[in-house]
Amino acid sequence: MKKVLYAAMVLTILTFFAGGCAKKAPEPLEHSCLEGAPSWVIDPSMEGGLSGLGSAKIGKAGIQFARTEAISVARDEIARTMEVKVKNMFKNFTQVTGVGDDETVDRVAVNVSKQVANQTLSGSMAKEAWISPCNEYYTLVVLDPASVQAAVKENVLSSLKNEKALWQQFQAKKAHDELEEEIEKEFGDYR
Repeated sequence: MKKVLYAAMVLTILTFFAGGCAKKAPEPLEHSCLEGAPSWVIDPSMEGGLSGLGSAKIGKAGIQFARTEAISVARDEIARTMEVKVKNMFKNFTQVTGVGDDETVDRVAVNVSKQVANQTLSGSMAKEAWISPCNEYYTLVVLDPASVQAAVKENVLSSLKNEKALWQQFQAKKAHDELEEEIEKEFGDYR
């Protein structure tokens, strides 16, 4: 009986080690989920306008939730294309402790980035949609070229008006200061 138990134990251990060393079937690659994808999934650029690609996994919340999430991601991408504020910090730290054979080197590198976009996207709409073999919802959101031109024109005009207003304020203050200077010359400290 002991021999049978011993043989079973040895067989179990050998099976365990053999299983650990055996070649495992390769896991499917991420890009196999893109098999049959339309060209806009790979390259979402748009001639003469702005576009953004969004994707979301279709889960228990359903396809409508995934669609809303994908459109939101695509609009975020468009907004960051138009204007983005970036804060970035990189820290690098190296420290040596110990002496001789007991010497150790500790090294830490940290890269932190924060991006914020604040943009109104008038006229953005989902133009294309595709569901991958991995149940991921992809959408292409476009911003009408006419809307982009109108927004750029409005921004240029409003900044131009602001520049003119600031220039006029500067000119008025300069004229007022010159008048004060002339009054001071003419009348001295007569107030």
